[in-house]
Amino acid sequence: VLTAPLPQERGGNNSFTHEALTLKYKLDNQFELVFVVGFQKILTLTYVDKLIDDVHKEFRDKYRNEFQQKGALGLLNGTFDFKDDFMRLLRDAEESSKVRAPTVMKTFEQSLKSQKTVKCMIETRGEKPKEKVKNKKNKGSKKDGTEAVAAPSKASAGDKQLSAAGDKEELTKDEILQKNREEFFRKHMKAGEKSRSPKPDAQKEKGKKPRVWDLGNSNAKVLDYSNSATNGSAEACPVEEFDPDMALGDKNREPGRLYDLEYESDDEAEEEKVVQNPSKPSVKKGGLGGMFGMLKGLVGSKSLTREDMDPVLEKMKDHLIAKNVAAEIAVQLCESVAKKLEGKVMGTFTTVTSTVKQALQEALVQILQPQRRVDVLRDVMDAQRHRRPYVVTFCGVNGVGKSTNLAKISFWLIENGFSVLIAACDTFRAGAVEQLRTHTRRLNALHPPESHGGRTMVQLYEKGYGKDAAGIAMEAISYARNQGFDVVLVDTAGRMQDNAPLMTALAKLIAVNAPDLVLFVGEALVGNEAVDQLVKFNKALADHSMAQTPRLIDGIVLTKFDTIDDKVGAAISMTYITSKPIVFVGTGQTYCDLRSLNAKAVVAALMKA
Repeated sequence: VLTAPLPQERGGNNSFTHEALTLKYKLDNQFELVFVVGFQKILTLTYVDKLIDDVHKEFRDKYRNEFQQKGALGLLNGTFDFKDDFMRLLRDAEESSKVRAPTVMKTFEQSLKSQKTVKCMIETRGEKPKEKVKNKKNKGSKKDGTEAVAAPSKASAGDKQLSAAGDKEELTKDEILQKNREEFFRKHMKAGEKSRSPKPDAQKEKGKKPRVWDLGNSNAKVLDYSNSATNGSAEACPVEEFDPDMALGDKNREPGRLYDLEYESDDEAEEEKVVQNPSKPSVKKGGLGGMFGMLKGLVGSKSLTREDMDPVLEKMKDHLIAKNVAAEIAVQLCESVAKKLEGKVMGTFTTVTSTVKQALQEALVQILQPQRRVDVLRDVMDAQRHRRPYVVTFCGVNGVGKSTNLAKISFWLIENGFSVLIAACDTFRAGAVEQLRTHTRRLNALHPPESHGGRTMVQLYEKGYGKDAAGIAMEAISYARNQGFDVVLVDTAGRMQDNAPLMTALAKLIAVNAPDLVLFVGEALVGNEAVDQLVKFNKALADHSMAQTPRLIDGIVLTKFDTIDDKVGAAISMTYITSKPIVFVGTGQTYCDLRSLNAKAVVAALMKA
């Protein structure tokens, strides 16, 4: 219901936006009619203009005679049998947006570039240098002219020298100076000619030549994909040939097992060195100075004060920030350690540094081991007993690896005997559906139905682009329930935490479909940004949820862990903010590069100097 008058159509603007809705309308001035279509603002429906034009034309033609006889006002109280026509036009508009053929690109043979040879292209690109060479030649000719002018004078000077040589006694001082000057110029000009002689040859050698790589392929036909007519359809695309060993990675792994992260701490390495060389005593330079250095920082049976710990805590805080822990969280961790240790009585041979470090390590391990542990396999089996699919929704910002790690988790679930339905709910990013389709083909190649009693272990549910993600997820869950799939993995579009419309759409998807597990996918490369992302994601889910108890993030998937070496602070920041566990850790590019979090290994890497 419109509570405001429709504005006049000016400059082709025939839309009206109110909060989350957009209205498009068309005026028929002949019969005084207004045709209006409404839809959610976040949807990008390409067929709206076609639909409203078709409805306008169909409705006007069908009731033209009645309008002419009675007028539009005379038919206000009447009824119009137009529902079937409208549904037909809506279906036609939707189908036209789907079936619309993409623009066919020219093949390489049809382009003008294919008619040019490499030699021709090199010559056209080298025209300017050639002109420069010509100009230089002209300049050189001018110089040669000056030299030619100077040559007769030299010859005449030489004649004078020969004529004067016969009678040296008759030479005056001026003639002697002139003679010496001419000899100097003669020597100088000869040296200049020698230095300028190789320049024309160097100019001839210049010219751009095509580079041929050792491992490259010079055959253009091999690189020509212009004749491909698949357009990304699953039926037309051929089965990909790829190396299973490359996709799986470690050959000695145990199928279906989720290995823990591994990291060797400095303490273990030092213990190994001590065991290997027990006979070599560690003697420090400086005699008694080394002994006093060992005793430095020891406190004897006294209680710790804040003044004792402040220098150590300051260094610890800087160390944590350098390891990618968010600055705010590093300060809070050091404050909690200081409150815990203040007033504690120390032993005789205990340093303040070792005490603070030990307390900080215990606090970090406690943070990485939240009270609620997510056991996906146990929850999937529980859902099986209730004859329903287990639904997992992935969310996060752009480019963190949601689709890639969704494929890794699919592979892990398949190896544990569960069938997976992937819901392609990223209807915004170009290529998102094709990426999931490629992963589905590869996973089916690694686990064909023949190896599982004819049962398809992974399938993709997709409806293309520009659709409502919440609706696609709901249809996918219903399809999985009817077809007997064990797990539904819902892939969503990446969105920044500050984008209110997209965060509202994500909250709607989660509220409507009520997934069993909501996983936030974050990369291990971030520092302070991790806090901002998680706080705003949780806040958006709480603000835009329609339930009394809003659904928030249940767990974390930490990706790109293989790129950070020992800068593992993002794991601390994320778990500290949400008090939620890190369920999976992505450590590489193959399907087997998925790990479970080992709190002690992460803390050992974090405390490494």
